[in-house]
Amino acid sequence: MTPITGIAAIGAGLAAIGAGIGIGLIGGNAMQAIARQPEATGDIRTNMIIMAALVEGAAIIAMILSLLMK
Repeated sequence: MTPITGIAAIGAGLAAIGAGIGIGLIGGNAMQAIARQPEATGDIRTNMIIMAALVEGAAIIAMILSLLMK
């Protein structure tokens, strides 16, 4: 394994960790918002899913780019 491959793996790992943290924060804050305003559950859930998809998409792009740069 060359040093460049190791750096690419570290980059992909950091992208995965960042996505996990981001989605966790989105989910936790959405649950707090639903607890405060139960009547807005549908809107909050929709926004939560959209934001989680955007975070996941950014993480996948970061992983692909880090592995392609090796």
